[in-house]
Amino acid sequence: MTVRPSTAVGAVLACCVAVFAAVAALVAAHGWAPYGFERGVLDWVVAHRPHPAERTAEVLTDLGTGVFSYLFALTAGVLLARATGPHRSRPAAVAVLLAPVAWLAAGQLLRRGLMHGFGRPRPPAADWAFTANDFAFPSGHAFTAALSAGLLALAVARARPGAARPAATAAAGFALLIGCTRVYLGVHWPLDVLAGWLLAAAWLALGALLFRTRHPAP
Repeated sequence: MTVRPSTAVGAVLACCVAVFAAVAALVAAHGWAPYGFERGVLDWVVAHRPHPAERTAEVLTDLGTGVFSYLFALTAGVLLARATGPHRSRPAAVAVLLAPVAWLAAGQLLRRGLMHGFGRPRPPAADWAFTANDFAFPSGHAFTAALSAGLLALAVARARPGAARPAATAAAGFALLIGCTRVYLGVHWPLDVLAGWLLAAAWLALGALLFRTRHPAP
């Protein structure tokens, strides 16, 4: 029995939303305070953070947000505009081009709303090796890196189906790397990063479903 792509994406969406809600509920039930294992992870990284590794993590973590994420999204838009057919009208082509950027921006609004709604405090500032602000849950860098890299991977898969698996692997590796730097730099608890990944995966799956509805694959 063959599973339709839209069914599989819908299952990913439902699963990620459910797990994100479960993680949020667990953290809320603990008063938004860190669990023991989270405190243990932070204590370990603070004790194993030589200056060269710390500087490397600082450089890498910057790749997960800001201009880099929107460059990923814009590149995804270019690939999608080319892959969805040259016979579309100019307004339709521009809409496809800008769709990933708009979806990334909308996701940022959602993530910030949830972050302020939950209001989980960050780890103690004494453990930070990087400047941070606002609340901790879900991690903005983990969310942005996973979403922007995921958008680019989906666009690559649409433009060149044979490259879908390598693109997905690269996107997952990038998201994992950026998320880990947030914990290593002491500005997030592990569950903040997990929540950022889950929210990004859910938002990415929803975007893929909506795009497939409007622009079915040939």
